[in-house]
Amino acid sequence: MYLVTVLGNLLIILAVTSDPHLHTPMYFFLSNLSSVDIGFISTTVPKMIMIANIQTHSRVISYAGCLTQMSVFILFGCMDCLLLSVMAYDRFVAICHPLHYTVIMNPRLCCSLVLVSFFLSLLDSQVHNLIVLQLTYFENVDISNFFCEPSQLLKLACSDPFTNNIVTYFDGAIFAFLPFLGIFFSYYKILSSILRITSGRRYKAFSTCGSHLAVVCLFYGTGLGVYLNSTISESPRKGAVASVMYTVVTPMLNPFIYSLRNRHIKRTMWRFSSKMF
Repeated sequence: MYLVTVLGNLLIILAVTSDPHLHTPMYFFLSNLSSVDIGFISTTVPKMIMIANIQTHSRVISYAGCLTQMSVFILFGCMDCLLLSVMAYDRFVAICHPLHYTVIMNPRLCCSLVLVSFFLSLLDSQVHNLIVLQLTYFENVDISNFFCEPSQLLKLACSDPFTNNIVTYFDGAIFAFLPFLGIFFSYYKILSSILRITSGRRYKAFSTCGSHLAVVCLFYGTGLGVYLNSTISESPRKGAVASVMYTVVTPMLNPFIYSLRNRHIKRTMWRFSSKMF
């Protein structure tokens, strides 16, 4: 699954960079999302499948390594949320304001949106890092997951995590819920515009948004399920299985969703494979 994810997202990046027809804002954001997905899955899975771990059956991770893994994981996870909201805004401008699209979504704005997403994600990861650094842990603890998941680290603290829980949920509301509201508002306006156009153009508009909407539902649905499960259920096995869904399965499915539902990506990949073979 890890190799399929990395290969699929690399193919999307290669297709976008090699085809001049795909040098548009939508595909620029898509290539950035693919890069983030590679980083997102590479934060957790390689540690889990390292040959040394398989040979020695050692599941130990250092305190510094755990904090680093959590910070990088949150960085890429938050960037996923923000880039999905940026892509929703791009579709909103393309469908609701088509005549002003090239003026509004100029290269400077596109690069600025990606950079702002990165710096906000970096801020979010450092906030979580500071929260965890303030907590006190026993010398040897077992994490009921395959990586240093933030909610698990809060549960393992032997100090009172009440204040830190409030800060964490407030932080999650800003960096996860607000982007979701932006996506929801964008698609509300898109749907309102689509319903006012003719049936032929309506199908084309739905098809351009279908792949992005599928990825949004998959990512937010599985991610929200993990955090709701962590607050409701005490089963560590269920939490670990739910974590696999949005940290491993979702990044793997994204290239398939975008490539199978996008004729431009399919045409570029077919042309690229025919040149190679």
